[in-house]
Amino acid sequence: MKRISFVLAIMLMILPVFFISCRKDKKGNEEKVQIVIYTPAEETQFQLYQKRLAEKFPSYDIRMEWMSSGDGAARLKAEKDKIAADILVTWEGGYLGMLEENLASIPWLDNDIYLDDITWENKKFAPELRNSGAIVLNNKLIKEKGLPIPETYEDLLNPVYKNLIAMPNPKSSGTGYMFLKNLVNAWGEDKAFEYFDKLSENILQFTTSGVGGLNALCQNEVAIGLGMTSHAVKLINEDGFDFTIKYFAEGAPYSIYGYAIVKGRENKKGVKEVFEYLRLDLTYEFDSAYYPEQIFKDKVYNIKGYPHPIPYGNMENNTPEEKARLLKKWKY
Repeated sequence: MKRISFVLAIMLMILPVFFISCRKDKKGNEEKVQIVIYTPAEETQFQLYQKRLAEKFPSYDIRMEWMSSGDGAARLKAEKDKIAADILVTWEGGYLGMLEENLASIPWLDNDIYLDDITWENKKFAPELRNSGAIVLNNKLIKEKGLPIPETYEDLLNPVYKNLIAMPNPKSSGTGYMFLKNLVNAWGEDKAFEYFDKLSENILQFTTSGVGGLNALCQNEVAIGLGMTSHAVKLINEDGFDFTIKYFAEGAPYSIYGYAIVKGRENKKGVKEVFEYLRLDLTYEFDSAYYPEQIFKDKVYNIKGYPHPIPYGNMENNTPEEKARLLKKWKY
């Protein structure tokens, strides 16, 4: 009797483990490990990543869900370890910094492969791409209206450009905030805000999205748009627009976007494997085709018409706290 009881006890210990490891769906098939990714990535990137992940990991159920960085950050802050996401993809560095306590450490991350000015010391985020801003000219409209070519930010205050400039609004666009932060660093806070007060007299529209400034350029609504270098190059190369990309003496503003793992998911099956594939293989493929601004020490990409080298500006102290403080002063 004692022997039978002992055997039964052992079986009761083993059976739950067996059923957990061999869990079946309603059709009797083994369920795949599910990995959830939150990303604000644009459609081209979203589709590429989704396709590559399905090809690389057919044994995993990888679900990419589109979500803006702001909404995703708010959800992660509120739901913490109950959030569905395991991995964050293409999140702007400011938002990643805001979520530091909600993200896992990545002790295996080798920052030596990246350029020194784009890494995070805490090893909680891995760089994915650098995205710079530029002043973009609509050559057709400038010629038609006989406008001078601006060579400085101060030139943009010329009354001849009244209602002929579009800029993303820093309050709703990371691209717009890049320009604000760049000039705050270059000139000092008071001078920078005074400048934007004057510039607003020539602004047709502070657009809600980062692409809005250049979209207005495409519609011939404005002659000058502040926007992303990558977007401008795409419009020139793929859509045939006659635009000129310019950087002024203060240098190009920029943002770093990255990957992260949600805290508590770092040991979940498949997460590290998928994260490393994203961080290395897919970053190489995507950046070389769309965002060739250098982030790796040994990788230099070239896209037709993409400026190189880009004279990057000063983006120090680009923290969530600093952003919140500066945006309180922004009145447009």
